[in-house]
Amino acid sequence: MGTPEYRTCPYPVYQSLREQAPVCKLTTRHGVDTYLITRYEDARLALSDPRIGKDMHEGIEIYHAVFGDTCDALDDNLIFADPPRHTRLRHIAHEAFTPRHVKLLRPRIEQLADELLTKCPTDTPVDLMTAFALPLPVMVICELLGIVGDERNDVLKWFGQVTRSRFSKEMGDELAEAEHWLRNYFLGLVARKRAEPADDFLTVLIQTEHEDGALTDDELVSMMWVLLFAGHKTTTYQIGNAVYSLLSHPDQLALVRADRGLLPQAVEELVRFECSVETSTFRYALEDVEIGGVAIPQGSLVQIAISSANRDPEKFAEPDTLDVTRKGLQSTHLGFGHGPHYCLGAPLARMELETALTALLDRFPEMVLATPETGHEEWLKGPFPAFRGLEKLPVALDPSRTVDDWTATASG
Repeated sequence: MGTPEYRTCPYPVYQSLREQAPVCKLTTRHGVDTYLITRYEDARLALSDPRIGKDMHEGIEIYHAVFGDTCDALDDNLIFADPPRHTRLRHIAHEAFTPRHVKLLRPRIEQLADELLTKCPTDTPVDLMTAFALPLPVMVICELLGIVGDERNDVLKWFGQVTRSRFSKEMGDELAEAEHWLRNYFLGLVARKRAEPADDFLTVLIQTEHEDGALTDDELVSMMWVLLFAGHKTTTYQIGNAVYSLLSHPDQLALVRADRGLLPQAVEELVRFECSVETSTFRYALEDVEIGGVAIPQGSLVQIAISSANRDPEKFAEPDTLDVTRKGLQSTHLGFGHGPHYCLGAPLARMELETALTALLDRFPEMVLATPETGHEEWLKGPFPAFRGLEKLPVALDPSRTVDDWTATASG
C-alpha cells in the first residue's frame, strides 16, 4: 500500500479491501499489529466505540513504537485522550470554538484571502498550494493563537522542522531542539496572555473553568500544538483537493460558478470525495473487540480509512462521482470524523473552505489547471501517511494572459 500508484490513487485498493477484507490486518513499520477498517458502517461504529481508545500513554510501549522518543508534552492533547480527561479537555476547547467566535473570523478570513490572491501573478502559472492554500489556514490559526509579526515566521520555521522530522526515519537532535523551542515559546505566549487577557481564542482557553479544573500550562501548550498542526495541515490540503477536484470536473465547476448557493453543500461533497484526512489518527483496542466479524486483540492498533468509508457504495450512490448537488452529507460523511473525537474545528474549516473557493471564483472565474505536458497524475500524493493532499497545484488564474510554455487545460 506504499507504492507510488497507491499514493496517487488509493481508491481501487480500498474497493478491493471493502469487498474482500473490510477489516484488514496489516504489518507496519512500527512492528505493532494494525487493523485497517474500510467500510462505512464499520468505520462509523469504530469511531464511537468506547472499547477502542486513543490515550496512547496508557499503552506506553505502543506509543513509543508509533511516535518514537518525541516530546510527550506536545502529544499530550485531546486527540490522544479518553474520558474522563478527554471530556474535560473537549469541554474547554468547545467554549473557545463557539459559533460566535468562528463567525467573527469570517471578515478577517475574507480579507486574508483577498490579500493573498492580490499577490498572485496572472501572466504565468502559480502554485496555488504555496501562494494560497498553505498561507491562508496558517494565518488564521496564528491569529487565533495571537502569534503575530516576526514571531510567526519563527514558529513556522520550528514547526516545519518538527513535522518534517516526525514523518521521517531520522528523529534526532534537530527534532528535540525544535520541540523544545516550540514548547518554551508556547509557555511564554500563555504567560503573556495571562498578564494581558483579551477577547480572543487563547484567552478563552486559559480562563475557561471545568468542574475538574482549568487547563494547566502543559495542557495549553499541547492544545496550541494540536491546533497549529491539525488546524492548518488538514485545511491546507483540503483547499488544494477541493480546487483540484473542481478544476478537473468542469461540469461541476460550472454549477458552482452559476449558483454560489451550492457552495455549502459543494464543500461537504468535496470533503467526502477527496478528503485531506485519508486515515484516522491511531487508536488501539482497550480489550478484545470484534468489528465486521474480525477479532481485534487487546493492544492492537486500529485505523479507520476515512477516504474508503466516504466512497462506500453501500452508503453513497455513485461514490466515485463528484456531485456538488448531492444532499444530506453534513451529518453522514466522515471527513470530520464521528463520535466523541469529531473535529472541533469543523465549523472553522468549512468556513475557510467556502471563503477560499468564493474568493477564487470571484476573482478568477476562468482559472484552469496548468500542468506540464507529462500530466498531473503524480500530484495527488499524501505528503504524510495519514493525509492526502497536493504538494503542488499549478493553476493558470487568467488563461488569456498566461504564457504558453505550460499547457492550460480545463479538463485536467
